[in-house]
Amino acid sequence: MNSTLVGIISVLSYSSASVLIVKELLNRCETHRRSIQIAWLGAIFHSAYLVVSTQQFDGLSFSFFNAAGLVALFIVLILLIGSIDKPVEKLGIAIFPLAAVLLALELIFPEKTHRLLATNWPMSLHILSSISAFSLLNIAALQALLLALQDQQLRSHHPKRLILALPPLQAMETLLFQMIGTGLFFLTVSLLSGFIFIEDLFAQHLVHKTVLSMIAWIIFSGLLIGRIRYGWRGLTAIKWTVIGFVLLLLAYFGSKLVLELILQKV
Repeated sequence: MNSTLVGIISVLSYSSASVLIVKELLNRCETHRRSIQIAWLGAIFHSAYLVVSTQQFDGLSFSFFNAAGLVALFIVLILLIGSIDKPVEKLGIAIFPLAAVLLALELIFPEKTHRLLATNWPMSLHILSSISAFSLLNIAALQALLLALQDQQLRSHHPKRLILALPPLQAMETLLFQMIGTGLFFLTVSLLSGFIFIEDLFAQHLVHKTVLSMIAWIIFSGLLIGRIRYGWRGLTAIKWTVIGFVLLLLAYFGSKLVLELILQKV
């Protein structure tokens, strides 16, 4: 099976799903079911591309674009699974184009180094929990931004079509904290498992990743405690959710961007 062809089909599927969501918002037509079905098709072909690529090159690559593409797939799958019983499908307007772009970049700039051929269970647990945490908190950050926009437009009494298509503010806030709570669980597992296999923080260029991830963990933990004890919501929740996610973004991809694309270090 040609991995490039499979990847192209996935990119086209993600792009088509994005167009259908935009069309639904602009024309108020019911294309929700079709857009989700096509997005599922994109996720299936994206997964197939990952499997075929891993078989062809004897390992899973964790270079910058490959890792970003893998995270994008996790985010899409979490969104699609969540859309079965939660009103999160409109987030696809940002997530599906992002997945298409990241997969396209992976196809254009293939990287065969940084492959993980075999590993022990702590490393596997760390990688999967890290990706799951980042994916869930990415969706939470997008939801927080939509929540801020929704709150601002409702206060101005001139809501746009996207805002009118979203669930009520209270439902959006509840969903936001559910995403944060689940993401925090996986982030905790990621940090604990990371300490098991890390031998030398400085030699492995993991100091900044560990420190930033721990700060993000403190922020998200404090946010959940504040929600439970003090009823934090609204702009407070939105601000700290975005700050926590930006720290994770820098932790997960900051060093890869500098080392692999700017300094070209392996």
